[in-house]
Amino acid sequence: MTTLGDGLRFDRGPAMGNRMMLAPLTNFQSHEDGTLSDDEYRWLTKRAEGGFGLTMTCAAHVQESGKAFSGQLGIWNDSHIEGLKRLADGIHAAGSTSSVQIHHGGERAVRELNGGDLVAPWDGGEFGARALTTDEVKAARDAYVAAAVRAEKAGFHGVEIHGAHGYLLCEFLNVEQNRREDGYGSDYAGRTRIIREVIDGIRASTGKDFQLGLRLSPERFGVDIGETRQFAQDLMTGGQLDYLDMSLWDCFKEPIDEGHKGKPLIDWFTGLERGTCRLGVAGKLMGAEKAQACLDHGADFVLIGRGAILHHDWPKKALADAGFAATPLPVSRAYLESEFLGPAFVNYMATGWPNFVSDR
Repeated sequence: MTTLGDGLRFDRGPAMGNRMMLAPLTNFQSHEDGTLSDDEYRWLTKRAEGGFGLTMTCAAHVQESGKAFSGQLGIWNDSHIEGLKRLADGIHAAGSTSSVQIHHGGERAVRELNGGDLVAPWDGGEFGARALTTDEVKAARDAYVAAAVRAEKAGFHGVEIHGAHGYLLCEFLNVEQNRREDGYGSDYAGRTRIIREVIDGIRASTGKDFQLGLRLSPERFGVDIGETRQFAQDLMTGGQLDYLDMSLWDCFKEPIDEGHKGKPLIDWFTGLERGTCRLGVAGKLMGAEKAQACLDHGADFVLIGRGAILHHDWPKKALADAGFAATPLPVSRAYLESEFLGPAFVNYMATGWPNFVSDR
């Protein structure tokens, strides 16, 4: 039986010392020019010290125009490399594998932060974005590749491509709105093309041991679960990815899609062929028992989000006690400060997450 404490090897890059990965978490803590702050450094290195097998950054934007939240970490300019190197060194000193999640906000970027120009695969939509030209699609693709090269120069073991949650790459997967006729929409091959090209570009531009993951979400934002399953299997058996990170919102709920009812969401993905690619899952994993249940259902590893906000040493606690569960909500601002969240992150949890912080 696979347990949370077992190590995990990948085709490329270092092994994880256990089956627990820090989920990429929005935290508002870096400087407005995208350079690393002391607060973000402390937040992440403390999670590495707390026992995560792999420590991942928040979503770091690959183009200046793709900024989706204040204080977002940047990786769109070489000026970001110095801070990223400091962060990679700190994560490695704590014994954790490292990754940068690379991201573009697309239509969910913030106008006030990116010069007022929202872009998407289409015109209009919920946020009034304009459609990218074909040349701009290719420029965005190349920006993801350049970001991965910067991460490698900074010393990170790898990157995770953010293809989930309605941000730019996920927008291309939207079966309802992406009707582009330039080869980047309209059908399965077109909708998935930009992600496949980003993967190929990173593989061609980085070293043979550079680790590459991808985050997908199977529901909402116009994404079809059946098509996501096909894409997941194609990628996992294609030999290019080291791991696939499925963000499921809640691992053990039934899918929204009526045609996929009858078993928990996790099982629709752990049942797929995956070759040597590793499969991770995220979604309401607040305690050790549920995290272990994900491995029992066939996942290779788990990603911990809110639990890691509440406990910098969530992995150590889970390994020491099979019945460990995160402290009940809400918690105080002082509690979050004691878990190494900076003021901007604490404010975000107090204002952006209902019932998370008691003294709002």
